[in-house]
Amino acid sequence: MKIPQFIQLILEDKLTESALLVLKDNTLPRVCGRVCPQTEQCEGACILNKKGKAIAIGALERYVSDYLAEHPVEKEKTEIEPTGYKVALVGSGPASLSCAGDLIKAGHDVTVFEAFHDFGGVLRYGIPEFRLPKAIVGKEVQQLADQGVKFVPDVLVGATLTIQDLLQRDGFDALFIGTGAGLPNFLHVPGENLIGIYSANEFLTRVNLMKAYLYPQADTPILDMADKRVAVIGGGNTALDSARVALRLGASQASIIYRRSEAEMPGRFEEIEHAKAEGVNFEFLRNPIEFLGDQEGHLSGIRLIKMELGEPDASGRRRPIPIPDSEYEIPIDIVIVAIGNSSNPIIQRTTPELKFDRYGHLVVDPETMETSLPGVYAGGDIVTGGATVILAMGAGRKAAVAINRMLSEKANTPAVKTDLTDK
Repeated sequence: MKIPQFIQLILEDKLTESALLVLKDNTLPRVCGRVCPQTEQCEGACILNKKGKAIAIGALERYVSDYLAEHPVEKEKTEIEPTGYKVALVGSGPASLSCAGDLIKAGHDVTVFEAFHDFGGVLRYGIPEFRLPKAIVGKEVQQLADQGVKFVPDVLVGATLTIQDLLQRDGFDALFIGTGAGLPNFLHVPGENLIGIYSANEFLTRVNLMKAYLYPQADTPILDMADKRVAVIGGGNTALDSARVALRLGASQASIIYRRSEAEMPGRFEEIEHAKAEGVNFEFLRNPIEFLGDQEGHLSGIRLIKMELGEPDASGRRRPIPIPDSEYEIPIDIVIVAIGNSSNPIIQRTTPELKFDRYGHLVVDPETMETSLPGVYAGGDIVTGGATVILAMGAGRKAAVAINRMLSEKANTPAVKTDLTDK
């Protein structure tokens, strides 16, 4: 993204031109301006960091892209000659959306298959409404649909149909897998099956897709949180989101329980500060070792152990070490486990031709994003594990370049000159 140039256009009060410049390199700027970790990425590289505070690049990106959405300009219509090739995309998250946007501009017939009844992937079901309004996600999807991308809901690839069904039976010439990492991790401690314990995936998906955030206007598909004590296990952005959502649903107390100190938290600094401002409690250097329940199987408390930090581990953070004889119990009504996700094994089980690593991530060529199955590409969390929206989008665009090149070579014609041409 041409950061100095788009900021200069803002200074010149050329907001439309600034937004259009951002759009050249970022297909989802209204999303990225809200949820991407700018403090570690673009703002982290800002030279003003040395003077104390970086330019608020993410907020400016959000500002101009919102302005363009409110003051749309008529785009020059260009006729794109269809190539006759069909490309299937599995999943409708940020990797697939960015890939679809580039492929449709190249003239390919593009179809996105989504397991849920609505589109956007983690953008829709994994991020709270107050951080990323669903109307914005819906508009981004609609813009792609207006360009000709076909969206098919309620299709779980690997169960409803397989990768080979799409390639052989349905005649797709290439396929992109962008299914994310949607399988929640658990603690595997006693009592984890008690009523009142959610994975963060389940909790946020229920809130988002079934509109629990509109309660009482919409029936809530989760346990009544009014005046309940809620504990969230974990220290990432998903944990912070879950705690803030719980407070909005009426919890009397929402606490983050994290086994390291605040300095090691992987959550965005901005999100940590927002959580503190909203009244989220933080219990650092604590780790659950057992969930406690009543005779009816409902959660009633947590048994915790105190931790101390040792030498750094493979993540670069200091390893948490249990302190002997430091266990204690606290009363809790609801627990949300937010300690990361793994890749769903459905596609792996039904597509033996695909190579996965020991963590269940698809193995791809880092230059082209092609998998071990010719004509099949992948990107986003299914390849990297849990990462950021902007990295998933970048993988989708890289795959689109390779797919377009492959199809052009297949036709023995020059690559279509669009944004897909190598830079």
